[in-house]
Amino acid sequence: MIIGIGELLWDILPEGRKLGGAPANFVYHVNSLGGHAELVSRVGGDALGDEASSLLKSRGVSVAHVGRDTVHPTGTVLATLDADGKASYVFPPDVAWDFLTLGRKTRELATNIRAVCFGSLAQRSTTSRTTILEFLDLLPASALKVFDINLRQNFYDRDTIEASLHRTDVFKISDEELPVVANMFGLMGSEKEVLAALTARFDLKLCALTRGPDGSLLLGRNDHHDHPGLPAQIADTIGAG
Repeated sequence: MIIGIGELLWDILPEGRKLGGAPANFVYHVNSLGGHAELVSRVGGDALGDEASSLLKSRGVSVAHVGRDTVHPTGTVLATLDADGKASYVFPPDVAWDFLTLGRKTRELATNIRAVCFGSLAQRSTTSRTTILEFLDLLPASALKVFDINLRQNFYDRDTIEASLHRTDVFKISDEELPVVANMFGLMGSEKEVLAALTARFDLKLCALTRGPDGSLLLGRNDHHDHPGLPAQIADTIGAG
């Protein structure tokens, strides 16, 4: 069993709504590749929540651990693209995924998990941050914990990032996010040097740096792989991580 925990939301685009959220995208792609993944999230008891649940189920994603919130609305985000296809986002506050809780079934689920993917965005609220960290602490020691940091707006701080990294095996970060984290922890040097310092500091198994058209850098404890990228025309970057 593989889990994605965090935000489930509608991307509001010029051409219409698209269901997304990094954990939801992760779960969908794991299942499409033949794995078994479940989403732990929360939607409102509204029409957008109904539509999100129906769409997930139609695409083979279980909603057994997607809670319904009768007080807070289903999450949305206004996504805009610049001339190069790069996305920027505006997230309304106090939406359903800001109030994640762990029910009995979700707690029981934690004992059988082989891997989990989580991020920093869903930890912008105290409620969801507490829930996500508690969930991570319930996992078996053998479970692989993937932290897709996903920095958005001002919805992060050092304490949240540090608490997450202390619970992380695989750290995924972009070339735009790396300088922010490096400055946060007082690290200097090349990309590889900063990733190596983070690996040593938080006992990480692997860092995955994405660099858009410039490829990627994978850095483990004893090895690394630097891919220079391939020629590509960027359409848009939404969900590209």
